[in-house]
Amino acid sequence: MPTTVISASTHGIEAYLVRVEVDTSRQLPTFTVVGLPDSAVRESRERVMAAIRNSGYEWPRRRVTVNLAPADVRKEGSAFDLAIAVGILGASGQLNDSLLRDYAFLGELSLDGSVRPVRGTLSMAMEMGLQEVYATILPRENMEEAAMAGGPLVYGTATLAEAIEILQGSVRIPPFTVDLAAAFASARPTADDVDFAEVRGQGQAKRALEVAAAGGHNVLMIGPPGSGKTMLARRLPTILPDMTVEEALATTRIHSVAGLLPPGRAIISQRPFRAPHHTISDAGLIGGGRYPRPGEASLAHHGVLFLDELPEFKRHVVEALRQPLEDNHITIGRAVMTLTYPARFMLVAAMNPCPCGQLTNPQRECSCTPAAVQRYCSRLSGPLLDRVDLHIDVPAPSYGQMSSTHGGESSHAIASRIAAARALQLTRYERLPGQFCNAHLGSRDVATHCLPLHRDGERLLGLAITRLKLSARAYHRILKVSRTIADLDTEEQILSHHVSEAIQYRSLDHSSAIEPVTTSLR
Repeated sequence: MPTTVISASTHGIEAYLVRVEVDTSRQLPTFTVVGLPDSAVRESRERVMAAIRNSGYEWPRRRVTVNLAPADVRKEGSAFDLAIAVGILGASGQLNDSLLRDYAFLGELSLDGSVRPVRGTLSMAMEMGLQEVYATILPRENMEEAAMAGGPLVYGTATLAEAIEILQGSVRIPPFTVDLAAAFASARPTADDVDFAEVRGQGQAKRALEVAAAGGHNVLMIGPPGSGKTMLARRLPTILPDMTVEEALATTRIHSVAGLLPPGRAIISQRPFRAPHHTISDAGLIGGGRYPRPGEASLAHHGVLFLDELPEFKRHVVEALRQPLEDNHITIGRAVMTLTYPARFMLVAAMNPCPCGQLTNPQRECSCTPAAVQRYCSRLSGPLLDRVDLHIDVPAPSYGQMSSTHGGESSHAIASRIAAARALQLTRYERLPGQFCNAHLGSRDVATHCLPLHRDGERLLGLAITRLKLSARAYHRILKVSRTIADLDTEEQILSHHVSEAIQYRSLDHSSAIEPVTTSLR
């Protein structure tokens, strides 16, 4: 009779169980794998055969057929090696197959029989817990990650022979357990490498980033080269609220599937900061490929996606961000599959005001023609800029600011105010599923939590919408930024100066018209 062994694989970041069915028959010795295997699975023949022989077992001199069920889903990767090897030993009578019923197996085999780590262990362990699998045997490097799921019992193994000994009870190895809260706390860094106190000047830009961090808003910084745009962006994660355990697990799943978990780390405890180069492809940014993998936008889930020199990115690559900026997820459609990756991130972008970068620098003369400046700025579409909540100018620092020995506020001081504002938002939106901060509000929720405005604020916003010719999306984003500024002031109602500050952060929406709008109410 065929022997069935449980394994698992991933589809996007979601996992599903795979039943490895092994049958041996009295025919010419061959080895066949069916069930839509990719090349890595088909090549398991040589790895499994050598691993079995080098572990002290015999390769059956019979026809061996392996079926990976469900057979209509493409299987990829090398995580099935250990399950196939155990199944062959069971089908050939070298192992009592009754021992295999309650166990799942994950792991890539080396030719000498050692077991190597695989991708996506956290998602697969979570699915096994839902399917009530009793225990899983997997590589030692993956056992802490799998234990984070809180699902089946986890046994780590270094070799195929050790996995068999665990099954037979020849060795007394207790299952690996982990205290999720304690492991998450211990994984957090004790101190940051950078701090906002190191930034000289740029008070307005710091304030704008504080507002952005408090509400989870997207930011575009515009300024000449050397003004500190990248320096500010790299310090943004130091003022963001600490990740929750749920956020950490969601982010870890993505990095695990992508194979990007750092060695020795089983959970991502810091908000990710992804800064891809402007030569990145659309598949690299939003995900995809022949065998789709998460892109930089998904790897920045619950963190920051920083795009430096934004106009230098290929236009179709940047435009691909429009949908995830609205929906907080990315759907990749292929002929044989459709995958969805989460992508809830803060977009932080930086650009020069012109090709030479000196248009707004009073200390240097710009050499660009008006036509060149227009072509440069037109690389960014209106619909994309509409999805960015704050457009801020970052001027070139003066000599006095650069030579000053007095630093600004520390990241810790700024983060304390942001944490207080986020706490207000968490309480306000506790009944809204998936809403953690103001930037996540839908149009219906904006009407509930941001309106009605104070009389002067409503008048100011009406004048701004009329004179700046803002879209409905920009109107809602101004309201959400105003709500965040009010939260930083611990004000329940949005006042006129909150609206005024939010309007000032729309510098690309005909910024010359902002001053008349503001002064007309005085």
